[in-house]
Amino acid sequence: MHEKYRTEEMNQIWSEQNKYQKWWDVEEAVLESFFDLGMLSGEELEQIAQQATWSLERIKTVEQRIRHDMLAFLEVVQDNLGDLAKYVHRGLTSSDVKDTATSLLIKQSLETVLSTVEKLDAVLVRLAREHKNSRMIGRTHGVHAEPTTFGFRCLNWLCEWRRHQQRIKQLLPRVSVGKLSGAVGTYSQITPEIEKLALEKLQLSPAPASTQILQRDRHAELVAVLANMGGTVEKMAVEVRNLQRTEIRELEERFSHTQKGSSAMPHKRNPIVAERLSGQARCLRGYAQAAFETEALWHERDLSNSSTERIVLPDAFSLLHYMLLKLTELFDKLRVNKKQMNKNLQATGGLIYSQAVLVKLMENGWPRKKAYEVVQKLAAEAWNNDENFEQKIRNNQLITEELSAAEIDSCFSPDSFLHHIPEIYQRVLKEEN
Repeated sequence: MHEKYRTEEMNQIWSEQNKYQKWWDVEEAVLESFFDLGMLSGEELEQIAQQATWSLERIKTVEQRIRHDMLAFLEVVQDNLGDLAKYVHRGLTSSDVKDTATSLLIKQSLETVLSTVEKLDAVLVRLAREHKNSRMIGRTHGVHAEPTTFGFRCLNWLCEWRRHQQRIKQLLPRVSVGKLSGAVGTYSQITPEIEKLALEKLQLSPAPASTQILQRDRHAELVAVLANMGGTVEKMAVEVRNLQRTEIRELEERFSHTQKGSSAMPHKRNPIVAERLSGQARCLRGYAQAAFETEALWHERDLSNSSTERIVLPDAFSLLHYMLLKLTELFDKLRVNKKQMNKNLQATGGLIYSQAVLVKLMENGWPRKKAYEVVQKLAAEAWNNDENFEQKIRNNQLITEELSAAEIDSCFSPDSFLHHIPEIYQRVLKEEN
């Protein structure tokens, strides 16, 4: 993945240095469990901790020679241990260490993502409160529908991100698992007791059953959750892109005084961040597909998942984290043009209030079929002839014989469409009406 789209936090988590550190954390937890069970003395444990050293350069040099990353790591770690080397990696297979260490990296990454989503949550809460009464036109199929508010739109996005937070919290226990059960998962050279003790030290749970590896349904679900979050990023980015269009101009990405929009057209202000996020969401969905492909492995395991996950896991986490940071920044500095929102609200000459007229006529006793046909006919005439719909309603004798001027006034008030907004806010933000 392009270096530009990597974040410092995820780079550190998925760095080679941290990967090997997590490998050693797993090995060390097993050694401490040996000590707990009287299989290793305190003096021996302390000596191993002091003498087991490693460096990336040394590991890579050995790996070039033997072409096995775990054995290269173990050879370097055991260089200075002498007879104590017999305790390191005892009863384990490579995947015991790798899969358990990967779970530690996943857990750390999810906690970072969760923290970042909480910051986005705060931005959306602020926008929802600030623009609770910022009226704008709602659009369905891209066509003007009925009045809504920009704050209410932010409230909808907020609810979606809170569902994502719930998904992460529900997912964490399912991916915070390890396995230290040997070559085919049967504990042939190690015991479930050692596994339990070691994983408790790592704050992981033992997989109830495993083969040589942890089963990849967990990883597929994980990346699917990340891709789903990317879908919400794209949803919000697409809304910005649409509402920044010249014909609409209700929202706009922050455009600094030094920024340029086009090499040819000096007037251009393009929604470049939102467009970038839309494209990146497609990549995330591609990672999800790759993760699903790693579920079916031969027998107890093969290596076809390994090469995929070396790309998918760090890249998916890094990309999503970058997207979350950029989305938070985008909305934190978003320009909301309330004047243009109000102008667009009036753009159809009252057509957006057609349902209110329809319902009012039915309340006064008109059959729905008759009311719909009359209102639709007047709406079509206004639309096709560029006339004012409200004025056509006020000039229509059939309607004025049925509805008073005050009743017609009430139909063309945006407030009548929004009087339940405070109730919705109370449900989401627990605010008093």
